[in-house]
Amino acid sequence: MLGMWSPLLLWGLVTPCQGLLETVGTLARIDKDELGKGEPKALVGGPILQNVLGTVTSVNQGLLGSGGLLGGGGLLSYGGVFGVVEELSGLKVEEVTLPKVSVKLLPGFGVQLNLHTKVGLHGSGPLGSVLQLAAEVNVSSRVALGVSARGTPILILKRCSTLLGHISLLTGLLPAPLFGVVEQTLFKVLPELLCPVVDSVLSVVNELLGAVLGLVPLGALGSVEFTLATLPLISNQYIELDVNPIVKSVAGDVIDFPKPRNPVRVPPKEDHTSQVTVPLFLFNTVFGLLQTSGALDLDITSELVPSNVPLTTTDLAALVPEALRKLPPGQQLLLSLRVKEAPTVMTLNAQLAPSATELHISLSLERLSVQLVSSSAHTFDASRLEEWLSSVVRLAYVPKLNVNLDVGIPLPKVLNVNFANAALAIIENAVVLTVPS
Repeated sequence: MLGMWSPLLLWGLVTPCQGLLETVGTLARIDKDELGKGEPKALVGGPILQNVLGTVTSVNQGLLGSGGLLGGGGLLSYGGVFGVVEELSGLKVEEVTLPKVSVKLLPGFGVQLNLHTKVGLHGSGPLGSVLQLAAEVNVSSRVALGVSARGTPILILKRCSTLLGHISLLTGLLPAPLFGVVEQTLFKVLPELLCPVVDSVLSVVNELLGAVLGLVPLGALGSVEFTLATLPLISNQYIELDVNPIVKSVAGDVIDFPKPRNPVRVPPKEDHTSQVTVPLFLFNTVFGLLQTSGALDLDITSELVPSNVPLTTTDLAALVPEALRKLPPGQQLLLSLRVKEAPTVMTLNAQLAPSATELHISLSLERLSVQLVSSSAHTFDASRLEEWLSSVVRLAYVPKLNVNLDVGIPLPKVLNVNFANAALAIIENAVVLTVPS
């Protein structure tokens, strides 16, 4: 019968050691540049308001599209509000330039949102000539930042005003009296129709803000639920969301882990960047979920290690002959690794790699120490097994651990900010991800 012995293996994650956190949650600081910029961008990957407006003002869809309020069948098309004038001009909206967006954050309140756009109208003149007109419009609105009944951040339109700029007759002939009537009508109608565009934009942005909260799966292990810990804060340059991550098992049980006792501080955010701070306790809690689910346990046999790593009773007895020389020679060993407590600090080198929505962890073994807990044979100095066990753990256990860690640490989805190319900074009790806006 083979003897049974239980060594205690100690290892850990290299932890950061500078700075403090202001809160114990996941802190997101979203720069105002993410809300909108002055020049249009592609519908994927650009500033959020420009993206939304690109959909809202599409020629064939949205409020200003050909099938919307201003398009064919809409208020400015045949059958609309023009009455007699329409019979002469038959004006309808053919083109809406993607609005230029300017955003000013209002500390303690919300956002000042300004849109500048050009509307192209097409119709026929009284003598059958083709008419093309262009009108410039500025929309100014004050938007409050609050919390919805679901507990999500929400933007609320408080005030909206419009200013119609210059109207140009690009092609065609239109007698001055009729042009004056058209001009007066546009001055009256267009401003009343463009404020719903702001409402439409805000409804889409609010859906994205709502996505900050909710369940994010952790593979087959469980999930992370993000909740808003406090009311959103607004500075001159960014919106700050204190998001509380709650880790749950597949069964729905909360995996709790002690949070730092002392108040903590986040490093200053540079202008024109967005920032997410991931607390150390979230890493530890995910490790706790791995431990309670058995994902950190492994039975190691010779099939899991290269042939040059000895894993027989003969090889083991050669390491501590005075205690293990009576082991039957030539038999395969079974090493059962069982993690009894959730790891907190481990001497494993951790490489962190951000993706768009997650922070991935890859581990490598830096050192390993061994203590003998019990043995049915003679007691012996277990440290003599460290080099051998280090090879086994490095080659068989760490790769399996990295597979389980591939689920990553979820990042809150804040306005679809992509953190794939984020710069990483490790401070005390946290990792800070920063991306340019």
